[in-house]
Parts: sequence; C-alpha cells; structure tokens
Amino acid sequence: MKQQNQKLTHVKHEFDPIFDENSEILILGTLPSVKSREQNFYYGHPQNRFWKVIAALFEEPVPEKIPEKKDLLLKHHIALWDVIAECDIAGSSDSSIKNVVPAELSVILDHAPIRTIYANGAKAYDLYQKYTYPVTGRDIRKLPSTSPANAAFQMERLLGAWQEILKKHDTDSVSEK
Repeated sequence: MKQQNQKLTHVKHEFDPIFDENSEILILGTLPSVKSREQNFYYGHPQNRFWKVIAALFEEPVPEKIPEKKDLLLKHHIALWDVIAECDIAGSSDSSIKNVVPAELSVILDHAPIRTIYANGAKAYDLYQKYTYPVTGRDIRKLPSTSPANAAFQMERLLGAWQEILKKHDTDSVSEK
C-alpha cells in the first residue's frame, strides 16, 4: 500500500460549516483534501465532482467562487461539513486516517432543522457511524463519494445515486403544503 510510505500529518479542520436556520439536509465529508485546505473551502480539488453534482441536481450553473458555492447550498437548504475535526492523515488519503477527533455536529444540529444527513462516501459514513451516531442517535445515508478516487462511479451513475437528495427534498416540500 502506497500510504505506508507516506508520512502522516496532523491536520485540524480550519473552516466553518455551511448552514443557516433553513438547512434541512446535511452533507458530511471526511476531512478537506490538501487542495481544499489550500483554498480554505470544501471540495477544492478540480477533479472532485461535488459542485458539479449539486449544481446538476438543482439545474443550476456550476459555482466557481466560494460565495457562489455557499449561495447554491443555502438556496437549496443544504448544510455542509465534515465528520472529522482533526486527525492524522497522509496527504488526502481517506484510507490513511488515524487518531480521529470527531467534529461537534451539535453546532449545526442544534441550530438548523436538519431532516436528513448524508455521507459523501463510505469513509465519511463509517466514521460517522463509529464516532458521531453514538452521540447524536441520528441516522445517516451513504452516497457514493464525489472524489476523483471513486472511479467506479462515472458522472451519470454518480448523479443517479445522488438523486436521493432530490427525492427526500421533494417529499418533504410536498408534505408541508
């Protein structure tokens, strides 16, 4: 395994969650990648498909700048954060993650009417189940990772799986009327 040759670095999550008092969906990643940390914002690697997926789901243009990305999420009642507050990691390799300190999700859960929590990928899902579910007691749904490392999911297949957010979003909106 290549990450055995890579040195682990202790990384602290340095930027705030995105949410407001109208956020109903929470999407959790693991920890920002090296590229995201350089840009000081979520899903900053140009090959990560997160912003393309969210934009396509809501038939919006793909946001380029951070304020546009925040606006896209908040317009559609989506909160965004990560499961990990800090850990040891080799580069951006989720499989190398060790010594996890979980994020304190009450920052969002106590201040927004979150109905559904989604994990962006299996590692975020597994970490949530291990560290966060015992604290919150709130279920999480696993979606395929938007990472370029998830080559098994081409864009069309990825979009198909992420449609679940729309179905849940539509059902909730309809039931309120």
